[in-house]
Amino acid sequence: MITGKYPSLRLRRTRKENWSRKLFEENTLSSSDFILPIFLMDGKNKKEEILSMPDVYRYSINRIAQIVDKAIENKIPMVALFPKINNKLKNDKGTEALNHNNLVCKGILEIKKKYKNQIGIMCDVALDPYTSHGHDGLLKSNVILNDETIELLIKQSILQAQMGCDVIAPSDMMDGRIGKIRKALDQNGYQNILLLSYAAKYASSFYGPFRDAIGSKKLLKGDKKTYQMDFKNTNEALREVALDIKEGADMVMVKPGMPYLDIIKSVKEKFKIPVFVYQVSGEYSLLANAIKNKIINENAIYESLMAFKRAGASAIISYYADRLNKIIK
Repeated sequence: MITGKYPSLRLRRTRKENWSRKLFEENTLSSSDFILPIFLMDGKNKKEEILSMPDVYRYSINRIAQIVDKAIENKIPMVALFPKINNKLKNDKGTEALNHNNLVCKGILEIKKKYKNQIGIMCDVALDPYTSHGHDGLLKSNVILNDETIELLIKQSILQAQMGCDVIAPSDMMDGRIGKIRKALDQNGYQNILLLSYAAKYASSFYGPFRDAIGSKKLLKGDKKTYQMDFKNTNEALREVALDIKEGADMVMVKPGMPYLDIIKSVKEKFKIPVFVYQVSGEYSLLANAIKNKIINENAIYESLMAFKRAGASAIISYYADRLNKIIK
């Protein structure tokens, strides 16, 4: 016999059956929530696995169709291009970023030629894939030069827009670059190009596999703490976002993802702007290796992605985006 008083409302009632759980879901995931990163490499007919990122590959330009085809088939709205260039092309000023025939430019042209506007293209604006010192900006006497770097970033942005890039994404964290890039794009007739600011990009330990993927990890001199954000700070992120919105950002990025769910939520609630989140390489590799070693099961992928949506993310950059048909099911 049951004794004692029970509440008239029992929340477990809504969780009793699969159909009822679906009715009461507060958040859902679909392919429209995702952006697929693609790593580019020199050569022809090449597909090369990145050792620190299981099941993630670099593609030569003539083979990127196989991954873009899959993205379109899965109804992913956009891809993001990242290059691994030959070290011989790198120098202290990152001038390869301004080469009309660099990997990113060739990648944009290839995708636009084959797919037109079936899928969007996002390109990072930063110098780290191109510099011999591995930093996102110009380096002088161990100091990253802010204003001088911005002048190069403006040229890089215009070049990417000329090639057909749809979303320009400055990821460098230089002060004032959003306003200057927006102004330059508008003056050059690219008023309709979207500007995604990596507004709250933290100096994180989770970027290691990505730096392997683009070939900058072994080249990096020192760290990036003088321009990327201190991971102990929250209010600073809100100030960064506020400045970038004022300067003309259409949407903002929080990076990394999972350790910064509080930042995603705070930015979304305060500014009501589209907030993108990057499930970065370190997050991906931790999950992938834990699943591979049967420490956790594959359901953890879906759970981690749903956490971003629950926190308020409008879109998620994830290396799992090419496997969404299995993950979402």
